[in-house]
Amino acid sequence: MSRRRPAILVLEDGRTFHGEAYGSVGETFGEAVFNTGMTGYQETLTDPSYHRQVVVQTAPHIGNTGVNTSDDESRRIWVAGYVVRDPARVSSNWRATGGLEDRLATEGVVGISGVDTRALTRHLRERGAMRVGISSVEDDPQALLDRVRRSPQMLGADLSAEVTTATPYVVDAEGEHRFTVAALDLGIKRNVPRRLAARGVTTHVLPAHSTIEDLLATGADAVFFSPGPGDPATADAPVALAREVMRREVPLFGICFGSQILGRALGFGTYKLGYGHRGINQPVLDRATGKVEVTSHNHGFAVEVPGVRAGAVVPDQVIDTEFGGVEVSHVCLNDNVVEGLRARHVPAFTVQYHPEAAAGPHDADYLFDRFAELIYGRALSGGRTNA
Repeated sequence: MSRRRPAILVLEDGRTFHGEAYGSVGETFGEAVFNTGMTGYQETLTDPSYHRQVVVQTAPHIGNTGVNTSDDESRRIWVAGYVVRDPARVSSNWRATGGLEDRLATEGVVGISGVDTRALTRHLRERGAMRVGISSVEDDPQALLDRVRRSPQMLGADLSAEVTTATPYVVDAEGEHRFTVAALDLGIKRNVPRRLAARGVTTHVLPAHSTIEDLLATGADAVFFSPGPGDPATADAPVALAREVMRREVPLFGICFGSQILGRALGFGTYKLGYGHRGINQPVLDRATGKVEVTSHNHGFAVEVPGVRAGAVVPDQVIDTEFGGVEVSHVCLNDNVVEGLRARHVPAFTVQYHPEAAAGPHDADYLFDRFAELIYGRALSGGRTNA
C-alpha cells in the first residue's frame, strides 16, 4: 500500500492535528463537529443536515463495511470534510458495491486520517464546535488558520435552499393508501417517506420555498417539516408557513430543524448548542409515557423555552402561546435540552431527534404511528382538533 499524502487539520483556535489525506486531495472548510455513532457512516455522510460541516468520527475504525447503493439518505454526500482515525484497508460486506475512500474521492470530499479523534473530540467538547480547515495541499498551519478564520460561521447560516429538492416528487404508500402528506424539504432524508409509506401514507416532497397553496394543492391530509442544516433563526419563510398551517389546523409534524421551525412559529426562541448532539446513543425521556428512548441525533441548535435557561430542568407545565397551550413532550437526559413539543389546541407536534434513524436505533419509530393517529383522529372529528 502506497504512503498517503501528508495532511493537516487546523481549528479556528489554532489547535493543529497532523495526519494523512483520506478521500480527495485538496482543501476544505466548515464547522468541526463530532459523531459518536459506531455504525451508519454512509447515512451520516449523505445526511443533508451535515451540509458545511466537517464530521469527526469518534469510532476509530471507519470504512469496514464499504458503501452500497441502498443506504444513502440523499442524492449525494453533503459533509464538507471527513476526519477518521483508522480507515479500513479492506472493506467486507455482502451488500458492499465499493469502498468508502473511493466514494469520498469520487465526490470530491477532502478528508484526513491518522488523527487522534479522541483528543480532537475532547477538545471540541471543552471548547465547543468551531470552524476548521483540512488541507493536503498546504503544509503551513498558520496560512491555513488564516483561511479558516475567514470562512463563514454556522451561526446565521441559511442553508435550506442549498439542499432542498429542485422539483416536487412523490413517494407512494406501500399497500393500501390511507393518507396524503405534504413534506417541506428543508434537507429531508429518504427514510422519512419510507417510514410514512410503511403506514399507508403517500408523501409529496416539496421544495423549501413552497407556499401554503403548494402544500394544500397536493390534497394533503397533513404537513411534515423535515430536518435540515443551518441556523433556524434565519428560516423566516418556513416559520411563517408553519404558522399558516397551524392557523388552518392542518395536522403538522416536524423533525429536528422542523422542530426548531415550529418552536419559532409558536413564539419560542432558538439557540446554538456548545457542541451539539450527533450520534445514535442519546437518551431522551418521553414525558407522556415516562419511557426513556435511545435515539439518533444530529442538531447543533435547540428550542429555548421561555424563562428557562439553557441546561436547566424544563418544568412540566403548559406554556401559553398564540396557538393555545404547548407542552415540552421530550427532553434529553444528558443536558435537559428540549427534544419535543406538543400543541394541545392545534394538531401539531415535533421531536428534535430522528425517529426515522438509519442505521438506527429504532426506539422512536412509534412517532410515525402517532402522526398517522393524529391524521386519522382529525379526519374522524370532521376537521376539528381532538387535543
